[in-house]
Amino acid sequence: MSPLKISWKSLWSKPLSSALNIMLIAFGTGILTILLLASRQIGEKLDNNAKDIDLVVGAKGSPLQLILSSIYYIDFPTGNIPLKAAQELAHSPFVKKAVPLAQGDNYQGIRIVGTDSNFVSIYKLKTATGKFWKEDFEVTIGSTVAQNQKLKLGDTFFGAHGLTGSSDIHKTHAYKVVGILTPQGNVTDNLILTNISSVWKMHEDHEKEEAAEHHHTAEKQRPDQAEHQDEKEITALLIQYRSPMSVVMFPRMVNSSTNLQAASPAMESTRLFSLIGVGVDTLQWFAALIMLIAAISVFVNLYNSLKERSYDLAIMRTLGASRGQLFCIVIFEGILLTLAGTVIGVVLGHLVLQFIGNYQESSQARLSGFIFLKDEIYLFAAGLAIGIFASIIPALQAYRSNISKILSKN
Repeated sequence: MSPLKISWKSLWSKPLSSALNIMLIAFGTGILTILLLASRQIGEKLDNNAKDIDLVVGAKGSPLQLILSSIYYIDFPTGNIPLKAAQELAHSPFVKKAVPLAQGDNYQGIRIVGTDSNFVSIYKLKTATGKFWKEDFEVTIGSTVAQNQKLKLGDTFFGAHGLTGSSDIHKTHAYKVVGILTPQGNVTDNLILTNISSVWKMHEDHEKEEAAEHHHTAEKQRPDQAEHQDEKEITALLIQYRSPMSVVMFPRMVNSSTNLQAASPAMESTRLFSLIGVGVDTLQWFAALIMLIAAISVFVNLYNSLKERSYDLAIMRTLGASRGQLFCIVIFEGILLTLAGTVIGVVLGHLVLQFIGNYQESSQARLSGFIFLKDEIYLFAAGLAIGIFASIIPALQAYRSNISKILSKN
């Protein structure tokens, strides 16, 4: 019988002890797998969604909130900004391209975003079928939206007021699907895009409905209130710089000389990832500690097992087994335990992350367990190393065992 088969039989002779060791290794490996997959996916999402956007201009408030709402669409906007002020900034010599955004409605939790053709060029969008929006209430939808909501060309739907919920539906105008985007691998897969005019008209009608419900008449309003209602607003402006000089000059100019706020996606994304990184580092140390405990447990298991089986090993030596074969039997036991635990841990890590992704509220930041990374090979290498490390001392003892002393004691 080969050393590998003997090792396998030996492990099966102590099922509870072996199962405990495998569980410890699987738990540690599972946590590391989840952290590896989640941090990689979050990092890629941050990069993919903001790679061609240098600055976001919006209402004053939290710069991180402004970035999350205008680039990742996973938070509420900080407020609205006057269209006139946004247009002045868009025509600045520091600006190469400016993309207006108007938010405020959703369909089944999916954001309806009013914008223009600059949005198409900055994200390099292409349609799989149909065309880009042009007329009022025409929409071009992301590939994930089309798939999940079973929407196709020519379908119509009603948007709801607000960024979440569907209790306050705008029934005065229906949106019509005129195009479906090719999968982009970024937030646009989960957006409904239309022109800004559609968003304005939808909310003008909404305000009229509310005014009618509350019996407010135009005659009762002061002139300054009517003027305020007529003033157009947008949610934010995505900026692409014209030159490196803009990086230094433009944000400072916006923040100091206007009532608006300028936030850098690169800076805020780095800050966000550093905050996430604190938790990731803590969990990594926790997982490493579990792996260390698992290695000690495997070592103790093999060490005690060696004492119990010293007579059997001595008999094997008298029957012709070499010192090297005894050494290999113990090493193989350690490797089999840790590799079994590693495989189970990696599989569990993927399944748990997929389960978490299915229950995430925001589709923009949804994580997937069905993504496999090359770096996962390091987890298997770590499992192999732990197996060898934990079994090397017991294996050397088996190698150096004195047959005559062992047999004379029995």
